Amino acid sequence: MVGRWTEAEATAWFARQPWVMGCNFTPSNAINQLEMWQADTFDLEAIRAELALAANVGMNAVRVYLHDLLWAEDPDGFLDRIDTMLAVADSFRIRVMLVLFDSCWHPDPALDPQPTPTPGVHNSGWVQSPGIPALRDPAQRQRLEAYIKGVVGRFRKDRRVLAWDIWNEPDNGPEVSLCDAGALNAKADLVLPVLVDAFAWARSMRPVQPLTSGIWLGDWSSPDLLTPLQQAQTGLSDVISFHNYGTAEDFARRIGWLKVFGRPIWCTEFMARPAGSTFEAILPVAREHNVGAFCWGLMRGKTQTRLPWAAWENPNLAGLKDKWFHDIFDVGDVPYDDTEVEFLRLLRALDDKAPHWPIIEIASGRQPGAKPGDAAKAA
Repeated sequence: MVGRWTEAEATAWFARQPWVMGCNFTPSNAINQLEMWQADTFDLEAIRAELALAANVGMNAVRVYLHDLLWAEDPDGFLDRIDTMLAVADSFRIRVMLVLFDSCWHPDPALDPQPTPTPGVHNSGWVQSPGIPALRDPAQRQRLEAYIKGVVGRFRKDRRVLAWDIWNEPDNGPEVSLCDAGALNAKADLVLPVLVDAFAWARSMRPVQPLTSGIWLGDWSSPDLLTPLQQAQTGLSDVISFHNYGTAEDFARRIGWLKVFGRPIWCTEFMARPAGSTFEAILPVAREHNVGAFCWGLMRGKTQTRLPWAAWENPNLAGLKDKWFHDIFDVGDVPYDDTEVEFLRLLRALDDKAPHWPIIEIASGRQPGAKPGDAAKAA
């Protein structure tokens, strides 16, 4: 059995990487992961044009969501489209963190034509992976295992893949009220065994990239305060990751809390302008602590994530005129804020001398996370 990377292995791998500055990427003409990747709506030219904008402002990584139903429909075609997208990203010297499962927004995903955006509503068409019905059905476990192993197995040695994000916010979702501890615990209990299995399925393919799953909720000032699900996320991750949409002070405080794990750290979601989570506030702190950082969103589009989260429950067309919540570019590739774009370019210019592509094999020839004697056992 392949084990989690040791702290030393994770630290050594991370030290060979350039500082990561990127975004969560969905092309502007896709309302969700399914519309991005389904054969009929996969738009390579839109992906190419928008990744060019990311590269132009100095981004060297993007975080991209996949979906298990795409594997169930057409595994070979899905893998080929991922490969094509990776090639485009590579042409701009951008590496990709692939997200395998996600617990946010609609709990009942379905293939084929996706809904049109609900006016005024943030992320009105985003879907969970797997959906709640699949999580509740033990018979679906074999299909989910095949999905994880198939995708990770195909790209397990691919330098274009930065990392595998096993599960995005596994204890989140519209069926969970932040004021309802019972609902939160019920969702976590449903997800936990599948999350543990998902890490094992991915790790069994012996990827050279690290595995992670970001925590986002609550007080992490002591490991004892983490929920059982958060303990599994941090305890199984090779590189620790987290989400934060707060001020620079809160961002720095949470980095301090997470350093107790002795592992490298990524922030895989940040930026909520009205809340004080801006590029100018967050990125200097991230760079100072060598924490990679991915903002949410690149282009104004069908996800409507320029609108605030509150619009999910309370559509607010007037909010269209307010300060953007997420995203960087408006239609026509026009920056929402020219000073932000110049700041990003300046920040990246400071790292121009950093090597772009790391050596991904451990010097000993042993896969990261493998235990002594594994090679002999395999032979």
